[in-house]
Amino acid sequence: MAERDQEFLEFVVKGLVEHPEDVKINRTVDEMGVLLTLDLHPDDMGKVIGRSGNTAKAIRTLLRVVGMKHNARVNLKINEPAGGSHAAPTGSDWDGTHEVPVSPALKSVDEAMESLNL
Repeated sequence: MAERDQEFLEFVVKGLVEHPEDVKINRTVDEMGVLLTLDLHPDDMGKVIGRSGNTAKAIRTLLRVVGMKHNARVNLKINEPAGGSHAAPTGSDWDGTHEVPVSPALKSVDEAMESLNL
């Protein structure tokens, strides 16, 4: 398969984002298959994930098709950027000893992506 999946992901994601120079893809292969890990500019997360995660779900589906064509299982992990919406608060009340309060309606990127897997 020789990184065809990585090239495909790079092509699709760079076409969606405002900061294509910040798109970084790490490809690892193990007994479970191929894992593509995607790092983005914080402002581009919404464009790649899409409303209700639909864009990310579609990208994952297409990657699975690319993988099936080459007899490999391909998975995508989208890393939440350091400047993302779930970063630690910067106010003077933060002492580092307690959890960051998160609204019950908000999920981390990984939680949202896991809920999309059927």
